[in-house]
Amino acid sequence: MKKLTTASGSPYFEHENSQTVGARGPVLLQDFYLHENLAHFVRERIPERVVHAKGTGAYGKFTVTHDIHQYTKAKLFSKVGNECKVFVRFSTVGGEKGSADTARDPRGFAVKFYTEEGNWDLVGNNTPVFFIKDAKKFPDFIHTQKRTPDTHLKSATMMWDFFSLNPESLHQVLILMSDRGTPYGYRHIHGFGSHTFSMINAKNERVWVKFHLKTQQGIKNFTDEQAVKMAGENPDFAQEDLCNAIAEGNFPKWKLYIQVMTEEQANNFRWNPFDVTKVWFHEEYPLIEVGELELNEIPNNYFAHVEQATFSPSNLISGISFSPDKMLQGRLLSYPDAHRYRVGANAHLLEVNRCPFAVNNFQRDGAMAQGEYGNAPNYYPNSFGDVHPSPKHKSYDYELDSNMVAYFNRNENDADHYTQPGLLYSKAMNDEDRTHLIKNIAASMKQIQGEKKNEIINRQLCHFFRAHLDLGMRIVKEMNLEIDFNMLNHINKHA
Repeated sequence: MKKLTTASGSPYFEHENSQTVGARGPVLLQDFYLHENLAHFVRERIPERVVHAKGTGAYGKFTVTHDIHQYTKAKLFSKVGNECKVFVRFSTVGGEKGSADTARDPRGFAVKFYTEEGNWDLVGNNTPVFFIKDAKKFPDFIHTQKRTPDTHLKSATMMWDFFSLNPESLHQVLILMSDRGTPYGYRHIHGFGSHTFSMINAKNERVWVKFHLKTQQGIKNFTDEQAVKMAGENPDFAQEDLCNAIAEGNFPKWKLYIQVMTEEQANNFRWNPFDVTKVWFHEEYPLIEVGELELNEIPNNYFAHVEQATFSPSNLISGISFSPDKMLQGRLLSYPDAHRYRVGANAHLLEVNRCPFAVNNFQRDGAMAQGEYGNAPNYYPNSFGDVHPSPKHKSYDYELDSNMVAYFNRNENDADHYTQPGLLYSKAMNDEDRTHLIKNIAASMKQIQGEKKNEIINRQLCHFFRAHLDLGMRIVKEMNLEIDFNMLNHINKHA
């Protein structure tokens, strides 16, 4: 039998009764474990994630199935058959931790690869694009997905106001308002790195890449009615579905693919290849199979592993690097900063985040430091240690296209917000998809309120019409609107 102890390891007996003066007397300050127990209890929750608060996670493995060494010198991909452990966290984006995981929302899809050359985090969503293309706009966008300052309620008005004022959001809006916005749990979604990344091979040659994780369970979605019903019946449906599948040995799997674009192709691409609101067409840049991801273990402690898990696109390995994608560049800074605030300066030492292979640096101390380095020097260069920079892992050198420093308009020479959404609607969706999309958009936009209601609706309708005439007309019909052509023309001229 194990002895009950305090946090410092001292055995004690009275866990259920406070020490008092007499049976009905006041509690004594000297009952230190009463205070220790209560003090720890009120600190059992770390700050909730600002986004992606509601989520679930699982461990598994990744296996390389195809040779891509011609694109990357990453040791993980050096030969077919290589394996590494992974941890994956799925999440909704806008909802709080206690919200329903069937809500209409993008789904976070973050993968931590524990490789011999360090942890590699592929931090993406279940969509290949995003709402905005510059990280400077991210706080404003997220505010519109959260709650209003006055009533503390969700607001369709501020959501559609933002969308209508930022037509770059249209591509993601169509995906969000389709049935892809209410997936049937996490096992039936694709995952995307979304951003453009780069790969560098052993010859120091660079290509641009996009990462795709294709579910082997097949895409499966709720209709809006089914998702709303499930939110009331079981707000933890997606988490329960994943946990049950793994417990039953029905391990979910995804295949990892990359798209590859050369520097010359990037220079001649129709759109900005680093714009996260755009996709690369598969016909031009076909999917190249890389490996298989399998989830087979639910963590034995949700808080320790899922809640304290940290992911950042800055966690890259040799042979995989970033790109000029403005959203990605912002995330390289903000994600690690969020982890230091939410979990602590030593979040990387926790089991779920720790690299299981050699880690050597000169960072020391901070909250929850465990003293792994003992009395090793905490500065470099020094005369005593044997930790030195590795020339083998020197970063890729490259020239920039410009030496002009300015606040460049993100949409200058890149203002085609409509071609790809139009193709998504007319080519990628079938009749049922389009019907559900129209119904979901109309139901949401009918909730727009206030004196700016008509202005917001008409401004957003302009975007729908520009993407595809049928899309705009069907939304107008579904909302029982009379088209104000004068208003539409006015907005068109000033867009």
